[in-house]
Amino acid sequence: MSGNTRAAAVAELERRIGYVFVDRDLLERALTHASVGDGARAVRHNERLEFLGDRVLNLCAAERLMALDPDAREGEMSRLLASLVNYHACARAAKRCGLPAAMRMSASATKVGARKSDAVLGDACEALIAALYIDGGLETARAFFLKFWEEEFARLDEPRAKDPKTQLQEWVQGMGLPLPSYEIISREGPSHAPSFTVEVTVQGFGAERGEGPSRQAAEKAAAQSMLLKREGPEPGKGAE
Repeated sequence: MSGNTRAAAVAELERRIGYVFVDRDLLERALTHASVGDGARAVRHNERLEFLGDRVLNLCAAERLMALDPDAREGEMSRLLASLVNYHACARAAKRCGLPAAMRMSASATKVGARKSDAVLGDACEALIAALYIDGGLETARAFFLKFWEEEFARLDEPRAKDPKTQLQEWVQGMGLPLPSYEIISREGPSHAPSFTVEVTVQGFGAERGEGPSRQAAEKAAAQSMLLKREGPEPGKGAE
């Protein structure tokens, strides 16, 4: 990506979010992926900002949920919060505000698809929220959240299919079995494009493995494999 192209993308990002950064270095750091400089210590990337951004995001989401339903129970709000602050939701918000094109990352990371990765975009979105909080205060970060999470709130009332991990847990509980156990078997690849292999074990049904770009994705893939396995004969029984 040429300098002029990226500069235009950064300008478009600020236009969409409705805020122009005073601290340009802070904005640049929020937009810089860890792959830049191949880990050189002189390059300031956005990983530390992600830590702060995650906390600011949770605060904004929690206060909005409480305002929407003053009588909601804690358990229900926790469930809704999980739907709003996961990396998939952050990645969708990142795409809405034009963050992918504005990001600064190595050519190798771009080549392997990091600019389209939900995990990478989710982290970058959290870093941007932290930068907005530092540069403009909580009101600025909150305004960003309310604007780019509007669609996420609209989706909260939609019926959703349960993810494979939830389906597997409910299945084993229904059979009176211990909860599934998950174990990371391997983590390979560079930091900007990791590949996880996770194994899930269910008593009486053995183990199944799954792969994904994050631990959570690999766990879901493993759970899905186990769910497919359950459709076979019951443990200890052959086909009749």
